[in-house]
Amino acid sequence: MATQMTFQSRGSGVKPPEKGSFPLDHDGECKAFMTKYMRCLRGNMKENTKCRQESMDYLNCRMEKNLMLKEDWKKLGYSDMVKDQDSTSTTSSNKAE
Repeated sequence: MATQMTFQSRGSGVKPPEKGSFPLDHDGECKAFMTKYMRCLRGNMKENTKCRQESMDYLNCRMEKNLMLKEDWKKLGYSDMVKDQDSTSTTSSNKAE
């Protein structure tokens, strides 16, 4: 009898994310920033360009809490919002409601 060969056994060719994995926010350390960002998206018909400050605040929180690697804002697409590279929004971590 011939053996069946499944496609899964050959490998699916799935590639990992470019930046690798990152820890989930199990303790809810950045939940307030995430909620603020999601509210902004809902209020602006999911037009994310209107919520760039909220998304930047959320990413900043994740970087400060070591939930993602610290990354240059220019690499994350926020070069137009950051004037001084040294001011990586340390005050924005206190802006969440």
